[in-house]
Amino acid sequence: MPGHLTDVPSSDQQHRQAVVQRQARFLPAVKDLAGEGFPLTGGRLDYLAGRPIAALVYARRQHIINLMVWPAPREPDRSPTVAMRQGYHLLHWARGGMIYWAVSDLNEDELKEFVRLVER
Repeated sequence: MPGHLTDVPSSDQQHRQAVVQRQARFLPAVKDLAGEGFPLTGGRLDYLAGRPIAALVYARRQHIINLMVWPAPREPDRSPTVAMRQGYHLLHWARGGMIYWAVSDLNEDELKEFVRLVER
């Protein structure tokens, strides 16, 4: 999405969480992973099938990782599964009543490491 990567270009967690909670009406867990080499660059509100979702944007060198999150209270926990589409790796899983999708052109091993850090 050129030109629309972030609506909240901030690594300030309180500011970002307030914007997402106000617009999406839920508060995703946001982790600061800069120390592990995955700095948070911002976030945005997106819509998927008419529902608001949070899209948190992380970076790894010149690669962008979009972490999409939305509530699914009846969804059982699932371990991450991997797919590849149009040159992008996609990892998706469910944990604690939330659905997660991590999407990036980053190599699969590093994206799996990112997901491991998000889950801990």
